[in-house]
Amino acid sequence: QVQLVESGGGLVQPGGSLRLSCAASTSTFSIYDMGWSRQAPGNQREVVATISSSGRTNYVDSVKGRFTISRDNEKNTVYLEMNGLKPEDTAVYYCNAGKYGMEYWGKGTLVTIFS
Repeated sequence: QVQLVESGGGLVQPGGSLRLSCAASTSTFSIYDMGWSRQAPGNQREVVATISSSGRTNYVDSVKGRFTISRDNEKNTVYLEMNGLKPEDTAVYYCNAGKYGMEYWGKGTLVTIFS
């Protein structure tokens, strides 16, 4: 069982930045593929960014060039650096970890972009 705890959400104006963190409670963090997803009210959850155990990254088109996913295996933490935030980025952001057909999710952190 892997527990994931997200932090770093908040209120920010358009064009602003936030850095989300997700701490994992496992000593084998480095083997997990990690990702960030988001869900806005009335919308389905969408995958925003992923980073494999080898460090390969992928992004949904809407955040390319603005968001950066990274991981620190020494700290068992994955990050999502978000720049140039837009109102449509408003959502609850969830961290997930996956390996061997198992998937774990955090409870999410709310990001609100307001004018």
